[in-house]
Formats: sequence, C-alpha cells, structure tokens
Amino acid sequence: MIKFLIVAILLVLLFGGGARMIVAGGAKSLNLGDRLLGSGDGATLQVQAQPYGADERNKLNIWVPTGTKKSDKLPVIVFLYGGGWYSGARDDYGFAGRAFARQGFIVVIPDYRIVPDGHWPDFLQDSAAAVAWTDAHIANYGGDPDRIALSGHSAGAYNAVMLALDPQWMKGAGSDPSVIRGVAALAGPYDFAPFEKGGRADVAMGDIRPVERTQPIQFVRADAPPLWLGHGTADTVVRVRNSRNLAAAMHKVGGTATLRTYDGLSHNDLVMALTGPLAYKGPILAEATDFLRGATARRLTPAP
Repeated sequence: MIKFLIVAILLVLLFGGGARMIVAGGAKSLNLGDRLLGSGDGATLQVQAQPYGADERNKLNIWVPTGTKKSDKLPVIVFLYGGGWYSGARDDYGFAGRAFARQGFIVVIPDYRIVPDGHWPDFLQDSAAAVAWTDAHIANYGGDPDRIALSGHSAGAYNAVMLALDPQWMKGAGSDPSVIRGVAALAGPYDFAPFEKGGRADVAMGDIRPVERTQPIQFVRADAPPLWLGHGTADTVVRVRNSRNLAAAMHKVGGTATLRTYDGLSHNDLVMALTGPLAYKGPILAEATDFLRGATARRLTPAP
C-alpha cells in the first residue's frame, strides 16, 4: 500500500507538470522515481562507498551491466553530478548509473568536496583523483582502463571538461591525462566570467586570480579529448552560449567538439531525460552514449 501511494505521487509529479519541482527537491526524488517506475533490469550496483582518497567525501559507487564478469573489458564512464559545487550525493544518482550501465558501460559515480568544505580547486582535484583510481582499479570490476570516458551534468560537466582540457589535474593525481578518451557533457558552464556577485560560482571560486584559471574555454587545445556538448536552448541556469562558445573555441584551435542543442529543454531536463520515466524529454541518453561508444572504441594495433 505504501509503495502504491509513493508511485501514485511520483506519477503526478513526473507526468503532471511537476518534473521541474521534483529535481528542485533533489536528485534523491528523481532517483526514487526512476527506480520505482523505470525498468529494474540490466544494471547492478556492484560497489558502494569505495574510498578513492582521504577525505570523507572521497568515496564512489560502481554500477555495472548485470552479469558483468571480472574478465570482461567493458568501456567505462566516470559520471560527475551537478549541484553548483554546493550539493550532490553519489547515492542519489543511481538513475545515471542504471542508464549508462544498461547501455553496456561500467559507471563510476564519485562524491567530491563541495561548498562550504570544498572550493576551487578541491572539486577538480577530487574528480581527478576519482578518475585516477578508476584507471588503476576498474579492471577488477570488468572495466577496461584503456577505455575511460567522462560525463557530467552542470557543475559536474564543468569538472569533467576541465579535467579533459587542462592536463595539470590528471598529472596532479598521478595519472596520465591521456586516460580520458572523451567527455559527454550536459549543460555545463565553460565560459562564465565575470561571476555574479554572491552567486554559487562566486562563492566556490571567486577568490581565484586571475579568474581565467577557472574557465574551461581558456584551455582549449587541438590534442584534447573529443567533447560532446549537450545543452537545452531554454536553460536559464547555465546559458546555452557556454556550450556554443566552447565548441567554437575548440574548432578554432583544431580540436574536436560536437555541439548538440535541444530546443525548449531546460537546465534540468537534460539530466532528467536519463531516467526511464522522463526519457521522452529528448534523445540525450542515446546521443551521448553513441558519442561515448565512439570515444571509447578499442584502438587497433597496427599490423607489423
């Protein structure tokens, strides 16, 4: 009876015009809706709260396609959630783990330091450390360390793109920057200086000088991993110009970036579309995973 009432309430929220409200109330509700209303098959939470560093928030979860064996060599996605560098919890993003695992990926979802305990560059250092841990250990869970890509939404997309464009973060984590084969980024801020006074970016990184150090667009390079930049045209939280400007800057230096804009979709719509009940919002999952499969395709050894 209790489960029936929960499902009924979620149906009203998800399909009765309250989808934005459910995300505003936290990814936890979105995850619950996906778990109860989406397909439960095809994905398994294999590891929970695995430490990857010394801080309390340096823990990660690993989702795998159901039936994955250690001997498998599946492509890997490290998914970095959003929350304005203020909020977020790996357990609340099971819907992303399930979505990508059902597409054949091992999915690593780490927590990272956030405001008020973490500021720039703490969340970048933690994200890099999580990727470095993945590179070193994912083979134990059926993943291929030579086929690691990143994905993320909003602030998590920022983290992912910064790791891909600026080699200092992976080097600082003791890992080769080339382990990142590509990034599928959803609604991220990449060209957003100057900061709104008192806004989330200002609090998280407003003390950094010069401010250009915080801007992904400043680190475009021809040899960067390929980027897939998805953004909704109705996004009022992170304007679509962020993705448009970054794609243009990458093209200017000879880099690879695919820009995909979704007419009428908001900031949260892109991540909500990863859930089963809200997949109708747009083909975000299909298009992002098409890119990620290409980015993580096995490299062919040249014939002698």
